Amino acid sequence: MTYDYDLFTIGAGSGGLAASKRAASYGAKVAIAEGDLVGGTCVIRGCVPKKLMVYASSFSHLYQDAIGYGWSEVESSFDWLKLVTAVDNEVRRLSKLHISLLEKAGVELISGFAKFVDPHTVEIGDRKITAEKILIAVGGEAVKPDIPGIEHSITSREIFLLKEHPKRIAIWGGGYIGVEFACIMNGLGSRVSQIIRRDLILNGFDEDIRSNIQEGMTKHGVAFLTESAVEHIEKTSEGLKLRLWGACQGTITVDALLCATGRSPNLEGLGLDKAGVETVLGAIAVTKNSRTSQPHIFAVGDCTNRINLTPVAIGEGRAFADTEFGNNPRAISHKNVASAVFSQPESASVGLTEAQARVKFGDSIKCYSSKFRPMFHSLTGADEKTFVKLIVEENTDIVLGVHMVGKDAAEIIQGMAIAVNMGATKKDFDATIGIHPSTAEEFVTLR
Repeated sequence: MTYDYDLFTIGAGSGGLAASKRAASYGAKVAIAEGDLVGGTCVIRGCVPKKLMVYASSFSHLYQDAIGYGWSEVESSFDWLKLVTAVDNEVRRLSKLHISLLEKAGVELISGFAKFVDPHTVEIGDRKITAEKILIAVGGEAVKPDIPGIEHSITSREIFLLKEHPKRIAIWGGGYIGVEFACIMNGLGSRVSQIIRRDLILNGFDEDIRSNIQEGMTKHGVAFLTESAVEHIEKTSEGLKLRLWGACQGTITVDALLCATGRSPNLEGLGLDKAGVETVLGAIAVTKNSRTSQPHIFAVGDCTNRINLTPVAIGEGRAFADTEFGNNPRAISHKNVASAVFSQPESASVGLTEAQARVKFGDSIKCYSSKFRPMFHSLTGADEKTFVKLIVEENTDIVLGVHMVGKDAAEIIQGMAIAVNMGATKKDFDATIGIHPSTAEEFVTLR
């Protein structure tokens, strides 16, 4: 049978873009469909705009910190509209850049939402397209709880586009998205209340990481309403009135409520049943090489709900293209993938948490840690702490996990991830001479 394309990709996010360009480089005829701005969650409403807002929020304390170093006090002001406009302009610039890169790679971009008609056919508007192989890379989407008044809340999609700076904001959710935005909005001058179901944020992270970030956020002014959730939202003349249940039962009034209670694969309207593609727990079921229940249909990125990180989606997409079009069969490893939380204080980790390590290795686990005031704050007077931690299996001396809370954690842990993936031992760390004075040297001086 003759098909319109060798590969048709649904979704022009990180994974879809990487796979499509790589496949085209091998000579495949490729098209990609996108119903939103090209670039996906990361470029449009995730990593990129969020990190720009993290940078913006970090300036607020620098004026005060500078006084300890001899600089005079500064009367500063913040322009919310200028920030969100600048961020949106950068997002659109990057989206256009990705379009130009598709053109250079020879990938045809088709605007519109694609859905399956049958296993080899998709439909975009009134156009039907066939392909020998199809890649699903539709990402994920924020999910809101079904409670009265939830329509008055916003998600991480809308917060970048608010025209007015919310002076009072509630963040509902203790995952990394909720934590990062709580810190961003706090740094930009909003009064932030973070509502979480548990007593600590970031469930699933190392316990020391969770407690140290939350301690730092509290010192910075974020108010935590723990073991609680929103029961009802009412829009009033004074703002949004939130009725809470749980340990903090009662009401609070805010200008905006960011709902960051979870994300799920963005599969609605895709017509997977018509293609015979199976799902498990709301995500597309795939093999280690990203093949679905249909041998010619593949899926990468957040829609498979493996590890929902941009570099992982890119790696999965390129591995798929190399395997199917480049005569280089391979699959990426999902083990020891480093990750960061761009909170204030920042955090990053690679490898096992202490709890995971103890479940797997029992009493042979030994942890090395240090908590200290970073040198930068020796003169600022700020009550800031940095925390570093190594998790070691004593029988082999192998470092199983590296964790950090503090400035530049992501930059430092990226290098540590190489060591962990190479199977470095505690002796290897000890034998490495540190860069002094630096925070990173603490990892090679822990005893």
